[in-house]
Amino acid sequence: MKRCALLTTDNLEEFYVYDQMLIEPLKQYGWLTEEVSWKNKDVNWNDFDVVIIRSTWDYQQFCAEFLACLRKIDASSATLENSLKVVEWNISKAYLKELQNQGVDIVPSLWFEKFDLAEIENSFSHFSEQQIVIKPLVSANSDFTYRLTLGQLIAQKTQLMEVFSNREFMVQPFLKSIVEEGEYSLFYFSGEYSHTILKQPKAGDFRVQEEHGGQLLTVEPDEKMLTAARHSLAALPDDVLYARIDLVKFKGEFVVMEIELIEPSLYFNMDPASPQRFVDAFVQRFGKN
Repeated sequence: MKRCALLTTDNLEEFYVYDQMLIEPLKQYGWLTEEVSWKNKDVNWNDFDVVIIRSTWDYQQFCAEFLACLRKIDASSATLENSLKVVEWNISKAYLKELQNQGVDIVPSLWFEKFDLAEIENSFSHFSEQQIVIKPLVSANSDFTYRLTLGQLIAQKTQLMEVFSNREFMVQPFLKSIVEEGEYSLFYFSGEYSHTILKQPKAGDFRVQEEHGGQLLTVEPDEKMLTAARHSLAALPDDVLYARIDLVKFKGEFVVMEIELIEPSLYFNMDPASPQRFVDAFVQRFGKN
């Protein structure tokens, strides 16, 4: 029987994980599947035919070690999905600049290598907005992400200087559409559309993740959303087993907030047919036993 590892981490008590929904459907095609922590140094990756990066949701705290683990997997006989090339491209949000250069519409962004209070203050007038969002280029689950007015920026400058002293970061206008409408996530398996969810933050917040109290709804995407997603997929540097494309409204049009290609939740719980779609895409790629 072929073996597949779902790459995870040691402690996921505070997270919602749905990857177990793949284990039984994969078994029906002759794949023995288990969850394996990326931190387990005793694993022989040659024992697996495929390793799928899934709930490695602490990687941003140990970026160098995480990449070292993926390179070890890539050097083994196992196939890594998504590929190391894709991970190295997607791990920093600087990939959004490349997407923009290829004609993909993204949330307007300014890029910073160091914390310069005056330049960040200027971003309010640059965007003509009363609020901005500051986020690291390497992050997950909205870690170290701040929504700020000019007064809050000045009041928190000491903390922000400390947080971003050794982190490259980006500044974006705060989009009211995230609070008023939400953020859309479109899921693709081997390039084929699967499902869409709408993530809405809880009252008084702007973070849409379940861990922060966000609410989830299954929705049908319109043609504008699908077009934005197709443009994004066409701009990727390599073929991918899975992709999550996060879209928000900016001035009435859909723009890319992020493209998640490393460890996105695929929200199999929101569409009963989605685990089977993922497994079908997997089997088409790697075959049955």
